Amino acid sequence: MSILHEIEPVFDEKSQILILGSFPSVKSREMGFFYGHPQNRFWRVLAAMREAEVPQTIDEKKAFLLAHHIAVWDVIASCDITGSSDSSIRNVVPADIRKILNRADIRQICCNGGTAHRLYMKYIYPKCGREAIKLPSTSPANAAWSLERLVEEWKKRIT
Repeated sequence: MSILHEIEPVFDEKSQILILGSFPSVKSREMGFFYGHPQNRFWRVLAAMREAEVPQTIDEKKAFLLAHHIAVWDVIASCDITGSSDSSIRNVVPADIRKILNRADIRQICCNGGTAHRLYMKYIYPKCGREAIKLPSTSPANAAWSLERLVEEWKKRIT
C-alpha cells in the first residue's frame, strides 16, 4: 500500500544543514512530526551536539532546529512500506528537495542512515548534483551504535 509523506519539511532561509531521513516511522506518522519514536535518538544526538536540552514538544523541536540553522525532511515523498521497516520500502517517489535548496543557504546535506543515503544517491543526487554525507542512523534498529558514539560521529561529520 502506497503511503504519502504528509509531514512538511522544517527549514527557513537561515537553514545551513539539511538532514534527510528515509521515510517517517509509524510513530512519526501518528505524531505528525519527525523522529517521533521515543527510542529514536535523533533529538538526543542533536541536543548533545549543541549542548542544549532535548526538545520535547513539536513546537520546541521546530524552534530548536531553526535556532541551530538545521533543516529536516526525508528523501521519500511516498512509497510502499510495511510498518517502519526501511528494508520493506518499494515504489519510491522521491521528495523534491529543491523547495528547500532554492530558499535556504544549505551548505551541507546529511543523510540519517544508510537507506536514506542510498535512496538520496539513487533519486535525488542525479537531479541536484549535491553530495550528501552518510551519518550512522539514530534509529533504535541501529543498536551497534551507542548514544555517545552517535554524538561523537555526528559532531565529527556535521560542520
